[in-house]
Amino acid sequence: MTAPYSHAFLKAMPKADLHLHLDGSLRPDGLIEMAKRSGIELPSYTVDGLYDLVFKESYQNLGEYLNGFQYTCAVLRDMENLEQAAYELAQDNIAEGVIYIEVRFAPQLMMDPARGIDFDTVMHTTNKGLKRAKIEYNAQPEVQNGTKPPFDYGIINCAMRMFGKKGFSPYYTQLFQMLRDHEPKQVIKTAAMEMIRASVRLRDEEGLPIVGLDIAGQEMGYPAHDFKEVYEYAHQNFLLKTVHAGEAYGAESIFEALTQCYADRLGHGYSLFSPEMIQDPTITDKEDYARRLASFIADRRIAIEVCITSNLQTNPDIGDVSNHNFKHMYANRLATVICTDNRLVSRTSVTQEYELALSAVDVPLKRLKDIVAYGFKKNFFAGDYIAKRAYAKQALEYFDKVAAEHRVS
Repeated sequence: MTAPYSHAFLKAMPKADLHLHLDGSLRPDGLIEMAKRSGIELPSYTVDGLYDLVFKESYQNLGEYLNGFQYTCAVLRDMENLEQAAYELAQDNIAEGVIYIEVRFAPQLMMDPARGIDFDTVMHTTNKGLKRAKIEYNAQPEVQNGTKPPFDYGIINCAMRMFGKKGFSPYYTQLFQMLRDHEPKQVIKTAAMEMIRASVRLRDEEGLPIVGLDIAGQEMGYPAHDFKEVYEYAHQNFLLKTVHAGEAYGAESIFEALTQCYADRLGHGYSLFSPEMIQDPTITDKEDYARRLASFIADRRIAIEVCITSNLQTNPDIGDVSNHNFKHMYANRLATVICTDNRLVSRTSVTQEYELALSAVDVPLKRLKDIVAYGFKKNFFAGDYIAKRAYAKQALEYFDKVAAEHRVS
């Protein structure tokens, strides 16, 4: 199937990326520059070399996909590098018409207590880079006079579902030493509670645009209900919630994200339409369970952050995009937001993800506008609801303008 939309139109139309990992979205040449500056050893110091050895077009499994994060996280513990990465990420999105992003990462992976790099330092540094790009873009005449909508962003902080004692994070290494008599899961939960309390404090006391909570990492063996208290704290403090759910585990993980973690959005949600992935023995009619859950999600307009390239890479059994469950999400009228997950690790962009989605599903312009709208209506905007509605309206009016300029109907 060939989509009736040109690359130029898809690039020019206003877009949002709500599932965007900072540590998976560095520029490859930026990573090389940062590594040299910080004395971090890389497998190669050329872009082609990194693409051949680390950041590939396809991967054998999730473990190989995650391999590159050891290098990106290492360089991002240098605060000069962290600010540069945040700034360049915003720039790269702006360059392809992405005017709203929600950047997510696990700030505790960037902390280094021995060097005085604490949570507040990491968050202020990240915000400084993003804010600099925002100020530069929004100072342009076309934005100032209302011809183009402004750029904006929010930050989603991730708690980790799991982390090895011998990992490469100084913060977690120290925490395991301090709590050596505790079970690993309790250590991870303690870290998550520290993170969410600090996130709410920085949002409320210092005005940082920390807009949401996420949990990331291996789903198998680390269920969402382990973090119920963490999500309850976020819920009680008006911090919005998304959960990596249904990426590599069955639909029951999605149900748990909704019922145990008050999820406002779902990260990936791929397994929703793969009932064969359900492993809960109490669910006897898997197809009926999946069908009812999908209807529930659609009825409540809970958005799914769809990351097609990433899913194809971490789940090679999917094969081609024509087999991806996006077609079922679309057919069942779910609110879907097209996202990248990791621009570097998946070697993709939001425009490319739209092209991939539209190659698998025939989407008329009205439905395409709906998908674009979800990125602005289902985001965790840092301002109040009135400001969010006004911003979404401006973005969608600009969509109509771009469609008319490209003679798309």
